[in-house]
Amino acid sequence: MTDGPQAPLRFFSQKALAQRLVLSTLTGQPVHISQIRPSSPLNPGLEPHEVSFLRLLESVTNGSVIEISYSGTALIYRPGLITGSAPGSGASGGVLRHELPARCVRGVSYFLIPLCLLAPFSKGPINVLLTGPGVITSATPSGDVSADTVRTAILPLYSYFGITNNIELRIIKRSNMGPKGQGGAGEVQLVFGHQLRLPKTIHLLKPGRVKKIRGVAYCTGVSASNNARMIEAARGVLNPMTADVYIYSDVTSAPLIPSNNSSNPNARSKIGVGFGLSLVAESSTGSLYSADIPSPPTGGYSPEDLGQQCVFQLLEAISTGGCASMIGASTILTLMAFGSEDIGRARIGKRIISDKQIVELGRDLRTFGLSGWGFREPATEQDDDIVVSVIGKGVANVGRKIS
Repeated sequence: MTDGPQAPLRFFSQKALAQRLVLSTLTGQPVHISQIRPSSPLNPGLEPHEVSFLRLLESVTNGSVIEISYSGTALIYRPGLITGSAPGSGASGGVLRHELPARCVRGVSYFLIPLCLLAPFSKGPINVLLTGPGVITSATPSGDVSADTVRTAILPLYSYFGITNNIELRIIKRSNMGPKGQGGAGEVQLVFGHQLRLPKTIHLLKPGRVKKIRGVAYCTGVSASNNARMIEAARGVLNPMTADVYIYSDVTSAPLIPSNNSSNPNARSKIGVGFGLSLVAESSTGSLYSADIPSPPTGGYSPEDLGQQCVFQLLEAISTGGCASMIGASTILTLMAFGSEDIGRARIGKRIISDKQIVELGRDLRTFGLSGWGFREPATEQDDDIVVSVIGKGVANVGRKIS
């Protein structure tokens, strides 16, 4: 007798939706997610950015089945093989074009970080162009980091696992949050051409001391003096601490979108106007700590305030200790769980490992059949750090074996 279809794992609510869909795709286990905003009186069920993420997963996989209830409050996802930007999957010239809806309120990193986790386990290279009126390349109040932080603080983490070749994030068109925090009409291209069977086992036990700080000050559709004022305020705090500080200034025009004016069909309006700052500190052992802050769409903050606030966020991230910041810890712990069948170790700050999102990640990894985490105090007996041990499950890249 042959076994029937695998029963899906059941989850409730929309929390960590993208994270659970990524783990489902990597492990091949179907999921059933219900009670997605059932009590919302105006917008129950999936939001536009979540539906767009499901469509993106469908584009980079082959054989995935997605079933959404009529009300949108429940979905069943049966993952397929991760094929990347393979011919026949909608890619044109090796580039898969994905358009984000105008009502998207999440930053582009909401799509980029999960896509980067899937890319090493793909059958072929991933080359995705995220475009459309909903692309926000800056950070957002919902916790999404900017595309600059993904490029400078997330992608370098993959080198720990032996993933280094042909990885690039191109910010083609910058944008901040539009009116009501929706849309930005930016454009970002992710090229991830390094696929492998298993990530390396890592041992990150020495945080080191901060030796240099790099950053990007950006403005779209506003005066370039805003960048100079942010940089001057940031350097006023950083220069007494370290001499190796360099912040790049990027000035671009605001994106234009159709204004939907019936009297003038060809009229266009500006969107995504604003400015922001992204900072990354690197230690002597290669540990990365980052901070990100954009100007709110309602205004009310001066460039000097944003520059100093971003520096204070960076100093707070450094003070948490460990070899990874909050935004990098989830990527490191997930790749460790999918590594070869050996014990990997990473030194992480206690405030990070006790954060609600990281705890939820550990529970989800166990639910999908991956190893739990072991904890011990570091040899240097620093109260703010803890060593996390993870046994890799050896979940190999099926696509690479087939090819």
